[in-house]
Amino acid sequence: MKSILNTIKIIVLTSCLFAVSSAIAQKAPYFNDGEDPKPINLQWKLVENMSDEFEGKKVDEKKWQISGQGWVGRAPGLFQAENIKIEDGGLKITTKLLPKPILKQNKEYTHGGGYVGSRNAMTYGYYECKMKANKTFMSSTFWLINESSELEGCDKRTTELDIQESVGQITNDAEWMKNFDQSMNSNTHSRNIPDGCDYEKGSNKSGALIGGKVYDDFHVYGVWWKSKDEVLFFLDGKFLAQVTPPADYNIEMYLRMVVETYNWNPVPEDGGMLGTEEERTTTYNWVRSWKLVDNKE
Repeated sequence: MKSILNTIKIIVLTSCLFAVSSAIAQKAPYFNDGEDPKPINLQWKLVENMSDEFEGKKVDEKKWQISGQGWVGRAPGLFQAENIKIEDGGLKITTKLLPKPILKQNKEYTHGGGYVGSRNAMTYGYYECKMKANKTFMSSTFWLINESSELEGCDKRTTELDIQESVGQITNDAEWMKNFDQSMNSNTHSRNIPDGCDYEKGSNKSGALIGGKVYDDFHVYGVWWKSKDEVLFFLDGKFLAQVTPPADYNIEMYLRMVVETYNWNPVPEDGGMLGTEEERTTTYNWVRSWKLVDNKE
């Protein structure tokens, strides 16, 4: 009996220590020494409703929407909730070849992907995830976008902040795609400007090699959306580049973790789904969002 009680005590103590270590791990974003850009009088505070350690048994649908929010996917890649799961402490989105083509919105879909979008939005802050890409021609992404249907007047436009956008197999021989499977590919987009509104349309981007293929290992992709005209990108805790968006970035955006198809990286002749389930899966170990607050909070 004493042995059983001692075992229970050890289990409880271990669980407490794990909880404490998890909390400690989330006191600030993932930065290398000397790379944290925050002002000395401020501190990072975790935004719980846009962060997740993915340690449960299923997707927390109070935080995340997994059916596409009205967007079924760019043909031929169809968003399917059945391709999304929480397993081994990570969010996993698995690609697949559909048993037979599916017709939706007058378009034919032959492949399955997945969409995970935050139900909450915010503006300036730090956004990061630890992700390992899939090895297929389909994407592995982490990004932010506003919802123009919620807006009015000249704010009824689209701002999109791509933190990481990659593929595991390049099927396009265009020069600009040469390293798309081994880079952090980041972008700031401005489009759908209402008539008569003085906002610039366009894209300003940043990029850096990660030291291998995007599917070889996990990497931490991060961005500090500092102000309406300052966006700073970070890779594995190291500052990469500062980008000025083409138009004011002052509208709330939602987080997106999406595996989709691109018309500029088409399906290969063999269907592109010959790998194992693990090779066809994009995994997010965690996603964290932070805001700067006064040191007294």
